[in-house]
Amino acid sequence: MGAVGKYLRFTRPFTLLPPLLGVISGAVTAWGSAHNPHILAGLPRQWTPGILWTILLGSACAALLNAASNTLNQIYDLQNDKLNKPSRALCTGAISIRNAGWFTVVIYLVAVLPTWLVVVFPAVSVSDKFFAPLSMHQCFFIYIAGMLLTLVYSMPQLGRTKANTFGANITIAIPRGCLLKVAGWSMVASVFHVEPWFIGSIFMLFLLGAATTKDFSDMKGDEAAGCRTLPIVYGVGKAAKMISPFFILPWLLIPLGAYLPDPFNRSRTILTGNTTLLTILGVVLALLKNPEDLAKVENHPSWTHMYLMMMFAQVGFAVAYLV
Repeated sequence: MGAVGKYLRFTRPFTLLPPLLGVISGAVTAWGSAHNPHILAGLPRQWTPGILWTILLGSACAALLNAASNTLNQIYDLQNDKLNKPSRALCTGAISIRNAGWFTVVIYLVAVLPTWLVVVFPAVSVSDKFFAPLSMHQCFFIYIAGMLLTLVYSMPQLGRTKANTFGANITIAIPRGCLLKVAGWSMVASVFHVEPWFIGSIFMLFLLGAATTKDFSDMKGDEAAGCRTLPIVYGVGKAAKMISPFFILPWLLIPLGAYLPDPFNRSRTILTGNTTLLTILGVVLALLKNPEDLAKVENHPSWTHMYLMMMFAQVGFAVAYLV
C-alpha cells in the first residue's frame, strides 16, 4: 500500500476531479440536449446500461489522461520543482525518473486506448471509408488530440509550450477546457453540432486566464528553468489584472448562448438546456471572487478557487440540462 500511495500521490489526485466531473457533465449535457440520439430518432430520452457504462469508462479515462499529463509534467519540471516543490517524489528520489517514465507511458495507454470502444451514431454515411472511423469513434480522436497537446506542453522535443508566455495557457485551455467538455458530449451524442463546441469554448476561455493561477507561487523555479510565465514577464500585479477578465467574461456567454439562435437551426437556441438555470449559472459564475487580490498571496488559494469554479460550472451545466 505504501508503493500504491506513493504513485497515487505522484498523479496529484485533487487535480483529477475536474476532468472526471467535466466528462460526466459533458455527457449529461448531451443527454439532456436537443441532440440526444433518442430525441433525434423521435423517442423519449432514456438512460440505458450502454450509456451509463460509456460515461463511466470515459470519465475514468479522462482522469487517467490528466494523471498521465501530471506525471509527465513532473518529469520535465524536475528543475523547477527542486525549487518550487522539493517534497515531490521525483525531487526526493522516492520515485526514479525511469520508473516515472514507464508509469506515465502505461497511464497514457490505459487512458486513451479504451475510448475506441465509445461509438456514437455516425454523423456521415458509414459507406464513406475515410470519414466513417472519425464519425463513429469521435471520442477516441478527441482523446488523442488532448493527449498530443499534453505532450506539446511538457516535452522540449515537441516545443514545451510551458516555457512560452502565452503558449502554456493555450495548450492547457484547449484540452482541459474545450476538448474535455466535447469528449464528454461525444459519449452520448455526435459532436458535429455547434452546442458542444460552444460549451467547450466557454471553459477554454476561462482556462486561458485561470491557468495562470498556478504560476504565482512557482515564479522562482520557473524563472530558473527558463519558463516565461505571465507573472515573470509582467509582474504579479499586472498578470493578475490580465487574467481577471477571464474569470468573468466567458461565463457571460452562457446566458448569451441560451438566447441566441443556433446558426444552423434557427428554430432553437445554441444552448438547449433550461434557459432560466443557464442564465442564473452564468451570472453567478461571473460574480464569483476576482483573482486579482488572491494573486497577492501564495498561489494555492487562487489555484484552488479556479478548480472549484470549474467544478461548480460543470455541475451547473449538468443540472441545467437535466431539469
